[in-house]
Amino acid sequence: SKLTNLGHLEMTWRSRVRFHPLLVRILHKSRLKYYGKPEKKMDMPYQAYFEVADGSGMMSMVLWNSLCPEWYHSMKVGTVLLLAKYAIKSSYPFKTHPTPGDSQMKRFATIEICLNVRDPPTEISIIPEEMVKPEWGLPEVKYRFITRSELDDLPHNHSCDVIGLVTFVGRAERARKREHSEDFWLYRWAHAIDGTSDQPFILELFATSQPDVFERIHPMTYLVCTQMRVMTENPSRTAYLTTSNESQIFIKGWHKGQPYTKDAKVKSFIQWMESQSEADQIKKTVIGGYYPFPRPPDSFLKY
Repeated sequence: SKLTNLGHLEMTWRSRVRFHPLLVRILHKSRLKYYGKPEKKMDMPYQAYFEVADGSGMMSMVLWNSLCPEWYHSMKVGTVLLLAKYAIKSSYPFKTHPTPGDSQMKRFATIEICLNVRDPPTEISIIPEEMVKPEWGLPEVKYRFITRSELDDLPHNHSCDVIGLVTFVGRAERARKREHSEDFWLYRWAHAIDGTSDQPFILELFATSQPDVFERIHPMTYLVCTQMRVMTENPSRTAYLTTSNESQIFIKGWHKGQPYTKDAKVKSFIQWMESQSEADQIKKTVIGGYYPFPRPPDSFLKY
C-alpha cells in the first residue's frame, strides 16, 4: 500500500483527517502507566509511550487503554510496526523523553501518534525481523553503553546504558510516591561489576513494567539496564544509577534477540566474563538484607 513517513506527517497533519499507513521501528519504550481514578468509570485506564522512527526521524507514539494489555508486551525495542487508521494529536508537553542513542536523529516533538481501540480503530501489524527489507530505510536501535571506569566522569542526570555481572541484590523496598500518599514505588538496590574498575555499578532499580525480570534479579546473572540516569547529588558524592521512565532491564533468559547484543561494549564485557573464574566470583556475591545508601559517615563528628 502507499506509505507515508514521519517527516511528511508533521508537515501535513493539520490538513488531513485520514493518513496513509506508517512503517516504523520502536527505539524506546516507557513503563506502563495506570491513570484510573475512583470517580471515573473506565474499563482499562492504561497508557504507554514509545519512541518510533523511520528514515525521516523519530516521533512519540501513544498506546491507549484496552490496546495496552493486548499489545504492550509484544511491542519490544527493535520491533517493526505497520500502522494504519491511527490518529495524530499535538504532543503532551509534560511527558519525559528518552535520550536517543543516535544524537544526529531528527526528533519531531510537536505531534504524536495515537493508537486507539476506536475513533479510529487502529490497525497494528508486527513485521517479523527476517522480513524487514534494507530498502525501507528503518534505523537500527543504538545504545549509549558505558563502563564502570567511565562513570565517575559523567555529569549528574546523564543518560546511559550498562551491562555487568550482579554481585549483590537487596530486598525489595517501598517508598511513598508523595507524602501522605497511599501509592508506593517498589525498588531494590543491586551491584554489578564489569572488570574495568575495582568499584561496582550501584544501581537503584525501580519496578518497571517487567515484574518477571524485577523479581528474578540474582547474583551471577548478566544484567543489562538501559536508559539509566547518573545520580551524583548525594552527601557521599558517590555516583550511582537510577531507572528512568524509559528504562528496560534484562537478565539471563531475556537477552536472546535483543538489539544490544551487537554492541561493541557488550561484546567486550562477554569476553571479559569468559576469562573469569565462576567459583571466585561466587565467593564475592551477596543477596538480601537492608542496604543503606548513601552510606552514613564513619564517625559521629563527620555526621
